Amino acid sequence: MTDNELADYLATGYAVDDVPELSALTAAQPVIDTFISLFRGSEAEVLLRVLVLREVGHDVEQPRWSPDALRRRFAYLDPVKLETTLKRLRESGLISYADDGLYHLSDAGRNAVAALDMLLRFGESEDAELGFLTAQLAGLQATDSITAEALGHLLAKLNDLTLHFEEAIASGSEFRIVESRRRLSANGKWLDRGTDILRSLLADPEAPFDVARIAQRIGLAQSRLARVDAAFQRALNKIETQRVTLGSSGISSSDVAAWLGQQGMDALAAMAAEAITDTPQMPLLAGGHELLDRAETALCDLQRGEADDTPLPAADDAPTALAPEEEDLRLLTHFAERLDAIDTEPATLHAMVAGGGFGHAAYRLSLLALLADSQDSAPSDGPIGAFMRLPLKVDFEPTLVEVGHDDIARISAGSIRRLSPHTTD
Repeated sequence: MTDNELADYLATGYAVDDVPELSALTAAQPVIDTFISLFRGSEAEVLLRVLVLREVGHDVEQPRWSPDALRRRFAYLDPVKLETTLKRLRESGLISYADDGLYHLSDAGRNAVAALDMLLRFGESEDAELGFLTAQLAGLQATDSITAEALGHLLAKLNDLTLHFEEAIASGSEFRIVESRRRLSANGKWLDRGTDILRSLLADPEAPFDVARIAQRIGLAQSRLARVDAAFQRALNKIETQRVTLGSSGISSSDVAAWLGQQGMDALAAMAAEAITDTPQMPLLAGGHELLDRAETALCDLQRGEADDTPLPAADDAPTALAPEEEDLRLLTHFAERLDAIDTEPATLHAMVAGGGFGHAAYRLSLLALLADSQDSAPSDGPIGAFMRLPLKVDFEPTLVEVGHDDIARISAGSIRRLSPHTTD
C-alpha cells in the first residue's frame, strides 16, 4: 500500500507522516503483507493455505519437498486446487521454490506457522490470548527484550478478565459463576508464570521506568484476580442459602435450571404450551402466613395515615424566659483563696491540689494552667480573671510524689511560689 492510498483514509489536513502510530506499521509492511496473503479470500481458501503451509513445515528432518512428494502428501485434495494454493503461497513469499526444484518454507512462512502453532496449542478451557501473551513475554524475557507495549497487552487482558469475573458475580447466576471459576482455575498456570516474570522484572534495578511501572500495575491486577476465587465462593455460599429443594426428592432449583438449559427450543416450547395462556389468570393462592403478612401491612398503612392526619396542638403562650444558668465557680474561688494565702515560702503542689477526691484534685490541677497565661489576656472582671491575675508561679518536676489518699496514688512533684513585685516570671 502506498502513502497516497493510505492518505485516502485520513481526515482532511493530515498526512501519513503526521501519525507516528502509522510509521511503525508501515515499517513492518513485509510482516503484515505475509498475514494479508495468508488470510485473504474465502474461509475455505484460507484453511487450505494454512493446511498446506503447516504440513510443508511439519517434517523437520526433510524440510524440502518435491512436487511429487507434495502431491502424494495431499492426495486427498483436488490437484488443481493444490496447485493453485502452492502458486498463491509462492507469490506471497510464504514458501520458496529452490533452484533444485524443491519446495520449502521461507523465513516469513516459518514465522507465520510458528505463531499459528502457538495459538492453536492452547486448550478450549484456557484463554488462548492470556497464554499466548504470557508465553510471548517469557520469550522476550529470555532474550532481554521486553517492551512496555508487550506488558501493556498482558495488563489489558488481566483487567478484562477481572471485569468479566466481577460481572459474573454481580449477575448472581450460579452457572456463570461456576463457569467463570472454572475459567480462572484453568488459567492458573499462566497467572503463576506471569508472576514469575514480574518478580524478575521488578528485581532488576536496570529495568526501564515505563517497563517497571506497567509491571507494578500488572502485579496489582493479578492480586485482584487472586482475590476473585474467594469472592466466587462467597457468592456460591449465598446462592446455596437461597436454593429451593423440591419436596423430599432431593432435586433443587439449580438442578431444574441446569436440566432446562440442556433442552432444545422445541422441547421448551412444548412444555410451555400448557403452562402459558393467552389471557393472564391470577388466582389467589395464599396461606395463613401470607394473609397475616398482608393484614399487618394494611394495618400499618392505616396507622400511618391516622398519624399524618393528626391536627396541630392548640396555641399556647410561650413560657416565661428563665434566667440563664450560671456556671458554678465556687471551687475555683475557694482554690484561688488557698493559693492567695501562699506567703514567701513555696507550697508543695500535691498539698495544694489534693482534697475532696480525684475529681476535685484534677480540676484544681487543670486550673494551674491558667496561671501560665499572660495576665493581659485575663478577663477584666469575674473570678476567672481574678484567678489568672494571681502573682504566682508553678514549677513542675520530672518526678512523682506518693500521695495515697483522696483517691490519688501519685502526682507530679512541684511547687507553687509567690512572685516578687519585680519578678516577671
